Amino acid sequence: MSLAPHQLELLSPARDADIGIEAVNHGADAVYIGGPAFGARATAGNGLRDLERLIRHAHRFHSRIFVTLNTILRDDELEDARRMAWQVYEAGADALIIQDMGLLEIDLPPIQLHASTQTDIRTPEKARFLQDAGLSQIVLARELDLAQIAAIRAATDPARTTIEFFVHGALCVAYSGQCFISHAHTGRSANRGDCNQACRLPYEVLDGQGRIIAHEKHVLSMKDNNQSDNLRTLIDAGVRSFKIEGRYKDMGYVKNITAHYRRLLDEIVEEGGFARSSSGRTAFSFTPDPDQNFNREFTDYFVNGRQQDIGAFDTPKTPGRAIGWVTQVGDKWFELETSDHATQLHNGDGLCYYDLQKDLVGVHVNRAESVRSGVWRVFPKDAIAGFKDLRKGLEINRNRDMDWVRALEKKSSERRIGVWAQLSETPDGFALTLTDEDGFTGSAHAVQEHQPATDAAKAESTLREQLGRFGATIFQVHDIALQLSQPWFVPASALNQLRRDAVAALEHARAEGLVRLPRAKPVEPPVPFPEDTLTYLANVYNHKARDFYARHGVKVIAAAYESKEEEGEVSLMITKHCVRYSMSLCPKQAKGVIGVKGTIRAEPLQLINGKEKLTLRFDCKPCEMHVVGRMKKSVMNQHLRDMQEKPLRFYRTRPAA
Repeated sequence: MSLAPHQLELLSPARDADIGIEAVNHGADAVYIGGPAFGARATAGNGLRDLERLIRHAHRFHSRIFVTLNTILRDDELEDARRMAWQVYEAGADALIIQDMGLLEIDLPPIQLHASTQTDIRTPEKARFLQDAGLSQIVLARELDLAQIAAIRAATDPARTTIEFFVHGALCVAYSGQCFISHAHTGRSANRGDCNQACRLPYEVLDGQGRIIAHEKHVLSMKDNNQSDNLRTLIDAGVRSFKIEGRYKDMGYVKNITAHYRRLLDEIVEEGGFARSSSGRTAFSFTPDPDQNFNREFTDYFVNGRQQDIGAFDTPKTPGRAIGWVTQVGDKWFELETSDHATQLHNGDGLCYYDLQKDLVGVHVNRAESVRSGVWRVFPKDAIAGFKDLRKGLEINRNRDMDWVRALEKKSSERRIGVWAQLSETPDGFALTLTDEDGFTGSAHAVQEHQPATDAAKAESTLREQLGRFGATIFQVHDIALQLSQPWFVPASALNQLRRDAVAALEHARAEGLVRLPRAKPVEPPVPFPEDTLTYLANVYNHKARDFYARHGVKVIAAAYESKEEEGEVSLMITKHCVRYSMSLCPKQAKGVIGVKGTIRAEPLQLINGKEKLTLRFDCKPCEMHVVGRMKKSVMNQHLRDMQEKPLRFYRTRPAA
């Protein structure tokens, strides 16, 4: 297992080692980061030397580092993946996050394995299977509600598997691992870390008669996830690892959002019954605020049941927060009155507003001058004439506060582990023992003449002052006990050396005491997979994955969509989000409405963006939407050319021609 049932884990993302180190400094109990390859983010790989640097830092606090190896793999990539797994294990990584079940059939190191969001865990049966297959931590689908999470917890063993859940960040509209639009249209596979984010595009929405029911709306774009108000109920449902999305995000985002959830989880820990899963306390030089980072406004998605307002249909950009209104417009400037007169504008701020078509227009502030209290003259970087619908009375938002940005560019946190110090005399000198909050000890001894102090009070004060100087370390002293037969004079140089040696001994004891997370043993004989037939939706792309499922009782196994065998129309995306529901066109919504009941049907809709056409079909029993389309000829032709130039072996259900 990875976590004890009473431990709570804050799991933060990192694009690189420097961001990962700051995630730890801002309170992360664990950090997930891409390794050298196969990390489901095509441009977020990290070299082994950087990983080692991050791992060393995290382990000082007993924080853990999870490395993502969560793409689906071709047969010719399995050996490279195996080699990488051993390299990151030898570098000290604590777990691998995986999607491809073929990895369970090869010679992996004895590293703990976690199930990626790409494994699409929505049912108790799937969760129980992955637990029994040897995965120690499973991240559930973002679409689940509290009752569904609790049902999965009831079906699994807390001593064997930790439940992980996304609590913040961007939302994929599709069930993770169940989106193929990018691959069908461009050849770039989301399951291989190269999504083109078709869900953030604007679409015309047409009904069955070809009538436009929405024009240029981002109907597949979700607001951002924010579970700040639901942490206690998620804990009650069985969640123990709280995951922040964002391996592409910048340093400021990771610092701020990690600090935000660290504060919230610490409040819960302080109430009793739960503990942090890593060491130390974190203090911040700023007040965490999720609104300050890029966001598409927030939703708690389906955690508390289906909500009407989960989409960011007007814009995939960040609208920020309202700060005031335009009072007049000049030839090179406009004046802005802030709703809170204490609000300060800065050169470099980002402002924005909605034009009359509800498109978001950005304003980069070149210079901001205070006219009087609460009124600012804003000189934009671009010409005033180019700002569509900028007029008196218009509400203005700020989506980038340069003062905030600069604050997070500096050192913004202190993470310290509490210690108790005891100085005692020995026959030939003095000994200092440090005991930290986890019970680890480090001791040092100094040969030093016992020299009586001439001023007892001053001697004790000096001892405490010198011994208490832990500023350059990761430790913070709670108490210093002096076990001395009489007041002694000890030179400051001797005390400083004693403290340094004891700190080094304590760091060594902590490093020695960090136990590697155990690799779970799969249940024998192999438990059957919940289904005996797998379609392309199972993402089986290599022979080892096929062998895995066959060993677990699956009779029919289709190849992954990336193998180019599904040439006709198929579901390119399956999602809990429903466009009809969001537009109040759902038959279930109309059930009790007199005069409407029975007149609204879940008939297909069409999405059009340029030459791209997709069909929306509605499966009302499970309350799901399928986005249907076919692979473009250009993608298929490019695949055939690639195969001629560089033939690759990968799992196919039918023999090659």
